[in-house]
Amino acid sequence: MPLENLEEEGLPKNPDLRIAQLKFLLTMDGHRQDAKVKTELMDAIKANNMAPYYESLCKELKWQLDSDLLSKMKKANEEELKRLDDVLEDAEKNLGESEIRDAMMAKAEYLIRIGDKEGALTAFRKTYDKTVALGHRLDIVFYLLRIGLFYMDSDLITRNSEKAKSLIEEGGDWDRRNRLKVYQGLYCVAIRDFKQAAELFLDTVSTFTSYELMDYKTFVTYTVYVCMIALKRPDLREKVIKGAEILEVLHSLPSVRQYLFSLYECRYSVFFQSLGEVFVVVVKNWQYQETIKKGDLLLNRVQKLSRVINM
Repeated sequence: MPLENLEEEGLPKNPDLRIAQLKFLLTMDGHRQDAKVKTELMDAIKANNMAPYYESLCKELKWQLDSDLLSKMKKANEEELKRLDDVLEDAEKNLGESEIRDAMMAKAEYLIRIGDKEGALTAFRKTYDKTVALGHRLDIVFYLLRIGLFYMDSDLITRNSEKAKSLIEEGGDWDRRNRLKVYQGLYCVAIRDFKQAAELFLDTVSTFTSYELMDYKTFVTYTVYVCMIALKRPDLREKVIKGAEILEVLHSLPSVRQYLFSLYECRYSVFFQSLGEVFVVVVKNWQYQETIKKGDLLLNRVQKLSRVINM
């Protein structure tokens, strides 16, 4: 099992997917007026001076915009961006390509931290073009993948997944190969390719380092869920029920453990009770549920159009 202190050695939690989760929760009927969730979201916005994100958030959720707060955050953004531009200008005049690339990367990272999606995408692409090292190029692609997950931008996720695969084939290192599997697995969950998600997650249970996406307990929970759906009984027994890394974590996740073992042991009365308990946890995964819902609507429309054309 990965050590907890490895979390500090992973990629930065930027953008922070927790912010996207809080925002999405506030779009749900049962949580629109949830003061605790709103406070947590606003605390994160203020801590990062997320002026662009706050502005778009107020429009989308129809909140009363706090002009003083927005002005304060915009001023902080302008000052930091000026500082970063000055660093970049100095690097271009006096330093080498490596320092120029680092300065460009710092600006791109700041833009996505404050929620300027388009500005960040442009900055990351410019930085990518300036980047020679394969590992650094992959790190930028992982940034783009996280931006895609943050905004649930399927096109951005798909395009950069393919780009990451191509770069990995050129000679990506062990850590980045395994990291990509977690990103791909998470997207497979979103598009309901549970068999592929199970395969990818199981490949990385013992080597997980993608703490920028989720903690290890959450990862093991997702692994158990997709394996219960996708694997045949013998495979479930060998790869999950008897999986040492998974069992170690399940000791601290009693509801997930009971859910898994009650199904495997055919204790269906307990299983359905556990299903109700687990559903409460799964509800937190609303972003992916929303993607599935939209996918169902699109599929239904395509099927109806197909029937009309056939007539």
